[in-house]
Amino acid sequence: MEESPLHPFELHDWIPISLGGLDISINKAVVMMWVVVSLVTVLMVMAGSARKLVPGKLQSLAEMMVDFIRSMIMDTMGKEGMRFFPLIATLFLFILFCNLIGMIPGSYTVTSQIIVTAVFSFLVYGLSLVMGFMLHGVKYLGVLVPPGTPGWLVPLMIPIEIMSQVARPISLAVRLFANMTAGHVLLGVLFGMAISGGLLIGWLPFAFTIAINGLEVGIAFIQAYIFTMLTCVYLGDAFHLHGDDGHAH
Repeated sequence: MEESPLHPFELHDWIPISLGGLDISINKAVVMMWVVVSLVTVLMVMAGSARKLVPGKLQSLAEMMVDFIRSMIMDTMGKEGMRFFPLIATLFLFILFCNLIGMIPGSYTVTSQIIVTAVFSFLVYGLSLVMGFMLHGVKYLGVLVPPGTPGWLVPLMIPIEIMSQVARPISLAVRLFANMTAGHVLLGVLFGMAISGGLLIGWLPFAFTIAINGLEVGIAFIQAYIFTMLTCVYLGDAFHLHGDDGHAH
């Protein structure tokens, strides 16, 4: 029987741990998250401790990342959104490094686990709701009624907007999970075809494997950007209701 393309995504406990009935066992995904957090921390600390008037490569890279994340926040939330800079930067760097490190043979793509992306997306969306009600109170429920909606359409629009709001964290989680999983499955299938095809025809799927591998690097950046940008948009909606200050719902 041929091995399933989804087999590499299966997780098996390395160190079984149960705390009050809660399974907190250590597996490959947990270890990879530790590796990612450690790597990002070390790189950022090194970049911050080696600051010079003429920046080196590591400092330049860190400054580019900071400016990139700052621009996302300013474009979606405005100046007041900079209070969320640590959260947005951590989210972007964690997802980006998880995506990139997951491409290394023998490693594991943490973002291919729906539970990981779902936890991030629901936490982000939950935070946007908390901020919305803290800043606007009951008026925040106005997000359920698009501006300019005739009164007779309000009973119809509210259920539609509720479904739209519910779909936000779900789509945010599934988009990242599906893209990372699909890319790795495709690479696995093509690599298997290259091996089974032999020298005669195996070169063709192998060439596709190389090309798609390069594409996956771009997708790793794009998916980290999309997730982080949508996070900024959702938090921005909590600051600005229905296009206030130039921000549209």
